[in-house]
Amino acid sequence: TAGWRSVGASLSDVAAMGADPVAAVAVYAAPSFDWSEIEEFVRGARDVCAAAGGAYVGGDLDQHDEFTVSTTVIGRADEPVLRSGAREGDTVCVTGTLGRSGAALRLFAAGDTERANELFRFTPRTTAGRALAEAATAMIDSSDGLARSVHQLAAASDCGVALESPLPIDEAVEDFADDGAERRELGCFFGEDFELVCTVPPESVSDLQERLSVPLTPIGTVVDRGVTLDGEALPDRGYTHG
Repeated sequence: TAGWRSVGASLSDVAAMGADPVAAVAVYAAPSFDWSEIEEFVRGARDVCAAAGGAYVGGDLDQHDEFTVSTTVIGRADEPVLRSGAREGDTVCVTGTLGRSGAALRLFAAGDTERANELFRFTPRTTAGRALAEAATAMIDSSDGLARSVHQLAAASDCGVALESPLPIDEAVEDFADDGAERRELGCFFGEDFELVCTVPPESVSDLQERLSVPLTPIGTVVDRGVTLDGEALPDRGYTHG
């Protein structure tokens, strides 16, 4: 799972620009090396590239006081989709479902490793990203959480976003969410779901939904200022880099 997920995270960045993955590399660092674990890591890295495109071409080994992985994927796009093109009136959409990774961590804690790993092995949305690129005015992945990703897109595009319920929360969340607040926490703020959040002209939504092999859910509208959910300010909260 570590190889799949770490390389998949970089593939997701390529997907968010509507690009074709070309090659992936990884740095694998640990206090000591267990070759069976390294082989499993490389197998996962190759498998996710086979699923999403591109080739795993190698990397580097290093010693570190804790297990650490860094990955890079190179992609190619003639006209990459940036975060900065959203226009007032565009429809905000998201692929797939939200909250899977939060549910997976709770499954790991409960000892259900098999189901947790299934949720962790997400498929990077490279195919969807290429299709969305034909109409999307702006795009980002939801690795930092839906709320933070929408704030980042809004800041880059100098606009606001008005989101509306219901959001496409993964059914696995329902097994752990005791109330609406926890459901919102896992769906909006936890992150690590690696779905694509995009803005598209309203007239393009139906065609894109028909063309994509994964669900595409309209969740809001680009507005002049502010980021809200159901009319209330949505905090800029999620994963923080650095």
